Amino acid sequence: MILLNPGPVNLSDRVRKALLNPDLCHREVEFSQLQIRIRQQLLQVYNLPQEDWAAVLLTGSGTAAMEAMVTSLVPRDRKLLVIENGVYGERISKIAKIHGIAYLTLHYSWGDEIKLQELVELLAQNPDISHLSVVHHETTTGRLNNLAQLATICREHQIQLLVDGVSSFGAEELNFEAWGITACAATANKCLHGIPGTAFVIVRRDALPPKDTIPRTLYLDLGTYCQKQDGGGTPYTQSVQSFYALAEALAEFAEAGGWQARHKYYSQLANLVRDGLLAMGIKPLLPPESSSVVLNAYYLPEGINYEEFHDRLKARGYVIYAGQGNLTRSIFRVSTMGAITHADMERFLDVVKNAINR
Repeated sequence: MILLNPGPVNLSDRVRKALLNPDLCHREVEFSQLQIRIRQQLLQVYNLPQEDWAAVLLTGSGTAAMEAMVTSLVPRDRKLLVIENGVYGERISKIAKIHGIAYLTLHYSWGDEIKLQELVELLAQNPDISHLSVVHHETTTGRLNNLAQLATICREHQIQLLVDGVSSFGAEELNFEAWGITACAATANKCLHGIPGTAFVIVRRDALPPKDTIPRTLYLDLGTYCQKQDGGGTPYTQSVQSFYALAEALAEFAEAGGWQARHKYYSQLANLVRDGLLAMGIKPLLPPESSSVVLNAYYLPEGINYEEFHDRLKARGYVIYAGQGNLTRSIFRVSTMGAITHADMERFLDVVKNAINR
């Protein structure tokens, strides 16, 4: 089955075989060595120096990493601004609300572009905002928000930038230093081609809370994790097998040429799909210049609902993804992540053609 949903992804044979490594206790030196290797590999994805940055590993989904980042890095006496233009931006606001974090939202309809002048005006009206959180690749629609532009505004207002990079880390540009990114949450089972179970936050060490800070959460406190992992340990049981898979996926990733090579390959597949679907009269929701290479959204073919379309494609070996909320009845989404070949996507186009011609 070829998974064209935005994670989990199809695995390479090499990553799948890594799951067969020996059972391992998370308190043994062998696990410590595995964890150290992964933390180093993650920083190497965007060439970040270990003395300034930390990769903090968590067992959980990308949402766990987001919740850890927001709850650990926004102080109790400061305010968070959340930019919403999709489901996952709105999820950040839910995290802030649940944990009692003071926050404001800059809200847009799903898929809309962020209006920078509105952001500037909102920041001028609220000088107590200390952090801004935004989704880089909003998979609700496939929109890639322009972090470089947001970073310039954050820097001018001395605001720390917290990035949801769950669906972009490893395949889109993330210029941590030049853009002044404070922290970025991501996961193993999307652009890095690992399995579900491990998430992580890449964080500036000087942004971590002081050791005497009372955390908002026990299990997701980044300061505790970073302190323990710097010492070779872990505060809680980690998903050992998913660590094995992530280490192998990161080795494969580096050997293939890193994020630039993955970006290029995803782009080739995305363009192949976009051009092929356009030739069938299936239009994209957003133009290419507004979209990530990781996932694109398309209007459903005329005369067929999502459930029927999905089932016809699944019967031929392909899993697509539905729209969310008000988009449920109008779009479908196609991701190009994972161990997928050009031949897989060429066959996908043939399967789509047969499905809409039935």
